[in-house]
Amino acid sequence: MSTENENPRELVRVFVCGSCDGSASLVEALAQEPGLELVGVSPTAHEASGTLAGGHLGVILLATGEQTLPADELAVVREHTRAPVVVLASGESTRLLDQALEADVADVLLLPQLTDNVVFAIRKAAHAGRKLVGPGLTATRGRIVTVFSPKGGTGKTVLATNLAAALAKHEGKRTLLLDLDLQFGDAAIMLGLKPEKTIYDLVSAPGELDPEKLAGYTTRHTSGLDILPAPLRPEDAELVTEAKIGRLLEVARSSYDLIVVDTSPFFHGPMLATLDQTDELLLLCSLDVPTLKNIRLSVQTLELLSFPMKKVKLVLNRANSKVGMKEGEVETALEQKVGFRIPSEGAVPLSVNRGFPLVVEEPGSPFGRELRAIAKALCGPDPARAGKRRRFLTRA
Repeated sequence: MSTENENPRELVRVFVCGSCDGSASLVEALAQEPGLELVGVSPTAHEASGTLAGGHLGVILLATGEQTLPADELAVVREHTRAPVVVLASGESTRLLDQALEADVADVLLLPQLTDNVVFAIRKAAHAGRKLVGPGLTATRGRIVTVFSPKGGTGKTVLATNLAAALAKHEGKRTLLLDLDLQFGDAAIMLGLKPEKTIYDLVSAPGELDPEKLAGYTTRHTSGLDILPAPLRPEDAELVTEAKIGRLLEVARSSYDLIVVDTSPFFHGPMLATLDQTDELLLLCSLDVPTLKNIRLSVQTLELLSFPMKKVKLVLNRANSKVGMKEGEVETALEQKVGFRIPSEGAVPLSVNRGFPLVVEEPGSPFGRELRAIAKALCGPDPARAGKRRRFLTRA
């Protein structure tokens, strides 16, 4: 019940996909509800991909006349948005309800249903999945994984591109790859892409940066990941400032499960802004003395910056190379245990030249298996779903 001191209810943006008996009249009623904005209606999720990817929706109503959960439609929705999904169905279906318990569904409403009940379910789903944290932003579980090495040629971009592809393809996470090697970034090339827009175009475009605007500047890879490439010209890097990177990462958190950041070998302004929001720092090292020396200096710099060392995971690249240095020597020199080991594999440079991530092309290769293991470890258990029992509102 409302009180005089209660803040006005925030606007919930609702989009409807599909149809079932009673859904048309319900949509008409919802369009008149104060506090709800009916953004649109589409017969299929595929036809609404542009709107779903905008990042500005509060709840998706997914209507079906079938007796089973519309898994294909739900999968299409999840390719484009993490907004909570409420399923509308006509007729009793124990099978649909059982399937919904195991799926990424906030609620199931069996029509006909009182409009007040539907509004309550929408607001409940929106509150659970999208708490406001700033202008145009919502809090999700979006996490930032930064890949860094203070020396070129260590395989940093290979790790970042394959990790992002593994998160999207094999873990089913909505993933953004952000190329912050602003002068000489190669992430797009390694993915075989020729994007029309880059991070320079995004930050130099007029208007406030929000999830919908971000979606208009990313490019989708066949693995399912989105990429925001580095500028095409080195001189354009100067306009990608520390403040703009900070805002970009805040917006990206509200639209993606994971943001993988490929970086340059320097502790410049954009890198410092990234460290401020980094949840996991993958520090890439190889078995050679110059790289080991630079890694040690980087660790000292991170400590001076008061970066939490518990967030740092040491990644040993080409770990099986026989070059006169062993893993134990690396751990002793850096006073840190190796967290992940990536094997040397001849197919890696071939995949780079073909512009296709090896973790997608050959997921069963030693390299592919290790990258998939890293992706799985970074995802971790989902506390929001562990042991959770959902109670659906079936009928008034």
